[in-house]
Parts: sequence; structure tokens; C-alpha cells
Amino acid sequence: MATESQGEPQTDLLRSWAVQRRVIAALIMREIITRYGRHNIGFLWLFVEPMLFTVGVTLMWTLTRSVHGGSSLPIAAFAVTGYSSVLVWRNMPSRLVGSIEPNLSLMYHRNVRILDIFIARLLLEGIGVAMSFFVLTLFFAAIGWLNLPEDPVKVVVGWLMLAWWGCALGMFLGTLSHQSELVDKFWHPMCYLLFPLSGSAFLVDALPPTFREWILYLPMVHGIECVRDGFFGSLFTPHYDLGYMAMINLAFTFAAMVQIRRVSRNLVPA
Repeated sequence: MATESQGEPQTDLLRSWAVQRRVIAALIMREIITRYGRHNIGFLWLFVEPMLFTVGVTLMWTLTRSVHGGSSLPIAAFAVTGYSSVLVWRNMPSRLVGSIEPNLSLMYHRNVRILDIFIARLLLEGIGVAMSFFVLTLFFAAIGWLNLPEDPVKVVVGWLMLAWWGCALGMFLGTLSHQSELVDKFWHPMCYLLFPLSGSAFLVDALPPTFREWILYLPMVHGIECVRDGFFGSLFTPHYDLGYMAMINLAFTFAAMVQIRRVSRNLVPA
């Protein structure tokens, strides 16, 4: 009897997990079709779109370096790590802000929750940016524009920390945007303001000491420095604290979960 009583909760948990996996998979397919359609290259835009942005920025920075005398740093690796990292923390919140309202009709299904919609969109963005980052790294290495990472583990850890930050911030802003339209109005200007401060276009070590202390309060700077440390850490002195970034990520994740629960209680399906 004891064995059966212990097995039943496990069976229910596995059954619930299987249901939620199917729900999230269905939401992902719905999102792909809604966003990219069935024509032309379809869902491949999920990978091609961030690749085009990153390639454009890489070419521009490469040409700029040649005009201004160059640098000892591998400019292609600098651009790929910088702009791909920006796409992680910028695109994830942008996809979640205002995402509850157009999906209210799905809330009639008891197995569909706000968190499922968020997870589906976050997975799409994360997979798209990760694939473009991976493919561009291999492509630029093949043509001799950059060397493969010195420490791939640091690259993966830094990128996962950035993805965690994008997920936590996105879920927090996504629920706030359902409560106030001002979040959507302010988020897009904030993206442009945070871009030059995010560490994508500079190394922390190159900053004046006083400004360096202030810039390290931004969590995404630590993630980008870690990724670059993994790529070409022997060429510069990295400055990052993943413990600090983890604390900020945990705080925003907790705040996001509290907000999701609060919004779910007052949600009225369309």
C-alpha cells in the first residue's frame, strides 16, 4: 500500500508534465505560424533574422576598424559576442511585453496558462539567437575572421546567464504590461538607452575606474564579459561577477513569478 501511495503522486506529476509539454509545443507551433507564416522560408526566419542583424553589425564594425587604424582585438568575435548578447536580453522582453492580451482567448483551455505562453515565446527567441550565434561562430571561424573560443565552457555559462536575465526581465515586464500600457511605451526607448551601456560595444577594462564601478551594476554587462572571456580572454582583462548577476536574476525571477500569480488570479479570458 505504501508503494502505491508513493507511486500515484509521481504518476500524476508525470502526466501533468506530459500535458504541459504538449501545450507548450502547440503554442510554439502556433507562434511560428503566426509570426512567420507558411510561405517562403517560414520558420527559418527564426534563425536567419538574428543572423542578418549580427552579420550587418559585424561588417560595419570591421570596416570601421579598418578606417580608424585597427585594434589588437578580433573584431569579428567582438561584434558577434556583443550583438548576439544584445539580442538575447532585448528580444526576449520585447516578445513578452503585451503578449497576454492577444492570447486571452487561449485561456479558456484549462491547461493553458500565462506561464506556458511566456515559455513558448522565450524558447523561440532563445533557440533562434543561440542557433544564429553558433552558426555565425562556425562560419566566421571557417573563413578566418575569428578563432574558436579559448574556453567554450565560459561562453556557454555566460550566454546562459544572459538568457536567464532575458527570461526573468521578460516575464516581469510581460505581466506588468498587462496591468499598464505605459510599460510597452517605455520599454522600447529603454532598449535604445541600454544598448550603449550593455557592454556590447566596449570592454569594461577600457573604461575609467569610476565609470567602470557604475557600469557593473548592470547585470547584462557581466554576462557579455564572461562570453568574451571565453572567446578571447587572453587578450584583455575581463571584469565580471556571475554571483552578482545570479542574485539579480533570482530577484527578477521571483518578482516575475509573483506577478504571474497575481495577474493569473484576476485574468478574465476574452
